[in-house]
Amino acid sequence: MAENTAHHALGDRAAFQLANVTKTAPQYGAITPRWLVRLLDWKPLEAGTFRVNRVVNQEAVEVACGTQDEKALPDTFVDYEEKPREYTLCAISTVLNVHTRVSDLYSNPYDQIREQLRLTIENVKERQESELINNEDYGLLKNVPSSQRIKTRRGSPTPDDLDELLTKVWKEPSFFLAHPRAIAAFGRECTLRGVPPPTVNLFGSPFLTWRGVPIFPTEKLGVDARKNPKGPGGKTNILLLRVGEKKQGVIGLFQPGLPGEQTPGLSVRFMGINTNALASYLISLYCSAAVLTEDAIAALEDVEVGNYHEYK
Repeated sequence: MAENTAHHALGDRAAFQLANVTKTAPQYGAITPRWLVRLLDWKPLEAGTFRVNRVVNQEAVEVACGTQDEKALPDTFVDYEEKPREYTLCAISTVLNVHTRVSDLYSNPYDQIREQLRLTIENVKERQESELINNEDYGLLKNVPSSQRIKTRRGSPTPDDLDELLTKVWKEPSFFLAHPRAIAAFGRECTLRGVPPPTVNLFGSPFLTWRGVPIFPTEKLGVDARKNPKGPGGKTNILLLRVGEKKQGVIGLFQPGLPGEQTPGLSVRFMGINTNALASYLISLYCSAAVLTEDAIAALEDVEVGNYHEYK
């Protein structure tokens, strides 16, 4: 039993790394800025379900303009979808185990439980952003309408391709979202044409822009479905979003008022100590995303990231 326990809880040797000899808190290289999570407009749900009611046959509304006689005004109405899309919050959960001996003996200068919780929560939040993009149900990549999908002209992402993408989300576009290698590939194409994209400082960091719209990086938009592709080439997608409920854009959904709530939608609950002296903590994050109107999102597909040029 003890042997099995060692595979599911922090051991003495690992915990010793945070004992008195430790000079820094654990540095976790997998943490990313998670720009998508920061930039979405988040809407709280009370019942865990969100329904998007959309208008159908929008051009059927008839109005009269400039009438100067007693001709009858047109009769009209606005029709709605009979079976609107419903979004249900998705739970991202895990159980953290910390041996009481470890937390008792090795919590100076860094509290073992606090550090374990911090790093586990970072993992959960990384998974949150990945699910917001790639989830089979509510992920943004899966919810781009076919009419809002375009392909690159020559493989590499060119200024023409991003201009075409802007014609799909032309009502107050908020930002592009792309893998860092896709952003680099776009920069090379701009350099080739002699039109280097300008940069803008946001949140204390510089970002490339195109037509004034910032391009935010995320490795969750994988290259050949990989966050960190092995080879120099591969294909990915670039997304363009309009965000915000008032703009009828893309919004994030979360459950408020959770027991043990740490941040919106995220809760940490102590589950007790078992007979093996393992203290357990349940970490749960409830989230989803909704595309309010079809023209709130567009995707540039088949983006090749491995083309390089000889500049004159």
